[in-house]
Amino acid sequence: MTRSPRINGRSPLRKRDANRPSARQRIFDTASELFYLKGIRAVGVETIAAEADTTKMSLYRNFPSKDELVAEWLREHDANFWQTWDAMANRHSKDPRRQIKAAFALLAKHVADPKARGCPMANAAVELTEKDHPARKVIEAHKAKLRARLVQICTQMGAREPRLLADQLFLLMEGAQVTTQTLGVRGPARNVARAAKMLIDANLRAS
Repeated sequence: MTRSPRINGRSPLRKRDANRPSARQRIFDTASELFYLKGIRAVGVETIAAEADTTKMSLYRNFPSKDELVAEWLREHDANFWQTWDAMANRHSKDPRRQIKAAFALLAKHVADPKARGCPMANAAVELTEKDHPARKVIEAHKAKLRARLVQICTQMGAREPRLLADQLFLLMEGAQVTTQTLGVRGPARNVARAAKMLIDANLRAS
């Protein structure tokens, strides 16, 4: 059996391994990608472990269950989403309408990507119907926060019916991401930013 050459008594393979992500990180990154691209139910722990170049035992050492792994994936998505949103809002802190415009510009960019598979939260909600699933609380809290944030911004804009406008914008956001899965990037989703502007203009004119 041929051994790896050693430098100063150490294998160069070990040096490369030192820069390799931990098993936990590889599992998490792999699962996140697979859940988003293929769906939660379609991906088993065996596949995750194999793709992450580890074992099922290692997976369960790092995550109590697949359900908890799903919940952790969505928690990170939630954190990243709000980090992006808050940075955008801070850039336009004195102009709520610009905040909405920027949010829909980001959404328009997302739905124009042929590789996008919609909203991870909405996709997961369709698959995870059990109310006691640990990820359900993450999903419901995320969507409730988004709706509340839209109400807040619409109120700051001086909309005549801020809650109604917020719900219209919320439904537009959700619908744009869903329709890309059926009608593609050339479908109705490409008009999401223009549609949002029309809704806002109509509501503000009526106020």
